[in-house]
Amino acid sequence: MTPEKQLTRSAPSTVQATVISTALLTVPTPGRDFTDLTSEAAKFINEARARDGALTLFIRHTSASLTIQENADPSVLVDLTTALSRLAPENAGWTHDTEGPDDMPAHIKTMLTGTSLQVPVLNGKLALGTWQAIYLIEHRSRPHRREIVLQFIGSNQ
Repeated sequence: MTPEKQLTRSAPSTVQATVISTALLTVPTPGRDFTDLTSEAAKFINEARARDGALTLFIRHTSASLTIQENADPSVLVDLTTALSRLAPENAGWTHDTEGPDDMPAHIKTMLTGTSLQVPVLNGKLALGTWQAIYLIEHRSRPHRREIVLQFIGSNQ
């Protein structure tokens, strides 16, 4: 028998979605790396005068992805890069290698990590946890220009 857990939940709040704000964020990447997008997302929320709702981020590529991960210890990002490389190594004999040996592994890594995120917005702020940040993950070895659609849906009152 497990001990009883003490769960708590705030009372539900309701807002009428009256605003849809959209922007396109273009990010130059240095090659395989994590790029922190948190401050750009927060700036967008501020400029949209967002109050309560949801921010959706969508990357318009198949060889780069988005994730929410720890922002306190940089070794987390190093270990995540290592794990992704082990899951989809470049030398695994992939048949799709039109753009180089990192092409197919990049597609696999994107499939594993995802192309979109949704972050709640509460009282005009991203409702991320203390150690969370929004990252673009570049899976290709050479630099690229990546496009991310930012869209807030909710209330600005």
